[in-house]
Amino acid sequence: MTQRLNGKIAVITGATSGIGLATAKRFAAEGARLFITGRRADVLEKAVAEIGGDVTGIQADSSKLSDLDRLYAEVKEKAGRIDVLFVNAGGGSFAPIGEITEEQYDDTFGRNVKGVLFTVQKALPLLAKGSSVILTGSTAGSTGTAAFSVYAASKAAIRNFSRNWILDLKGRGIRINTLSPGPTETTGLVELAGPGKAEQQGLLDYLSSQVPMGRVGHADEIAAAALFLASDDSSFVTGAELFADGGIAQV
Repeated sequence: MTQRLNGKIAVITGATSGIGLATAKRFAAEGARLFITGRRADVLEKAVAEIGGDVTGIQADSSKLSDLDRLYAEVKEKAGRIDVLFVNAGGGSFAPIGEITEEQYDDTFGRNVKGVLFTVQKALPLLAKGSSVILTGSTAGSTGTAAFSVYAASKAAIRNFSRNWILDLKGRGIRINTLSPGPTETTGLVELAGPGKAEQQGLLDYLSSQVPMGRVGHADEIAAAALFLASDDSSFVTGAELFADGGIAQV
């Protein structure tokens, strides 16, 4: 590896599987000291062992402000600053208009909007000059998908957070960008189709047929894009949305 994050302190929320876990592995290989979060203690412990290197796991639910306070208290005590903040925790589920429930709305917006807002806001005292904040968006935020409007709306909000926050933080030298993956083969994606293997493969096959590159993405490919935004290679990039989507939102 190129050690592009050597000496940097990185915090990644939702890093126990999929894109978050792949990015944590890549950041660790590139020399970062890591603090990662997950909601389940057993899964978090397994992820820490799998990542290896200088990584601290902190059990936290990003939609709970007390958990965020505990996260940043530990980061402050052990590292004193944050150079890279990858706000990746989130999720969603399918429901067409007419069947959307208050519970689904609150869960999706709590994780994807409230959680992102306060993850960034509570990190501000620790974010160093020249630091990079990466928000996980989605192609769903700029395209239409049947029965996915609540999730899509939450990701559209993420995109607009970055546009506005770079103005609020002008002069602090903090870069904020949105990384928007297309369909990526992760546990979170395939489980949207249900527990059956045939249904999950059917979803992947359908999504592959919609992507101009003819396949879904791999978590490692999204991690490579996150590395670009985290590193000094993107030192003049802020307020942008980087699509890593095989072209699905570009046509």
